[in-house]
Amino acid sequence: MHFYDGRYPASPGSVLFPPDATPAMYSALREDLDIDRTVVVQPTTYGLDNTCQLDGMMQLAEGSGAHTVRGVMVVDTSTTQRELRRLHEAGVRGARFHMLPGGAVGWDQLAPVAMAIADFGWHIQLQMNGRELPERLPLLLDLPTDVVVDHVGRFMPPVTTQDSAFHALLTLIETKGWVKISAPYESSVSGAPDYVDVEPLAAALIERVGDKALWATNWPHPGQTQPPSPHELLALLARWIPDADLARRILVENPTRLYDFPESPTSQTKET
Repeated sequence: MHFYDGRYPASPGSVLFPPDATPAMYSALREDLDIDRTVVVQPTTYGLDNTCQLDGMMQLAEGSGAHTVRGVMVVDTSTTQRELRRLHEAGVRGARFHMLPGGAVGWDQLAPVAMAIADFGWHIQLQMNGRELPERLPLLLDLPTDVVVDHVGRFMPPVTTQDSAFHALLTLIETKGWVKISAPYESSVSGAPDYVDVEPLAAALIERVGDKALWATNWPHPGQTQPPSPHELLALLARWIPDADLARRILVENPTRLYDFPESPTSQTKET
């Protein structure tokens, strides 16, 4: 999820300027959904300035404990090891690369940033048009970190499960990656409520690499004029994952491993 707050300056390269989405607003959603843990992701709106998200993480931690909050921020080759250490101590566990309009860091910095964060045990979170995956696969496989691919691969427009781009995604996940079963509206042409052009991709990923799959609210759904409610997205997920054991793995166990959440009685029974 992302925080937005007009008090924090937007990056000059921003293309999205959503209305405020504050820690207080998200806390109400978190309670409504009975979510126990949160991963805060730096949105493109703020470029390399992670302050808004870090402040939001701190406010969430004050209410529920630092062990329930993790972050994925944006860094580049100018980010010092001292700053990376500070971010790690604040709960950051990944570096985000958004390879679509508005992204702050390009492909040329992917490998050196991955080298810089590897010693901290961080991952690269990657959002791109999944149709480009065959071209980028050798680079991604050569990184010294795990790679988390956003939004069912975000194939724009969706491909079939037989497409070479989808097979490239499977290769990446099976080798060193993870995938978020989230935000089907980012790529779907058929649209809500069923996203029938994305569903086969989600189903195939859940079947093939369910132990490396994650879920996200993507709250507050930036760029969407008619965003689905979180309850609608949870209902969609329940249809895609009817098996309770697999649902527990995706909602509880997988994020515990990836984001370095501590094991606890609470984390064993609630979702992220």
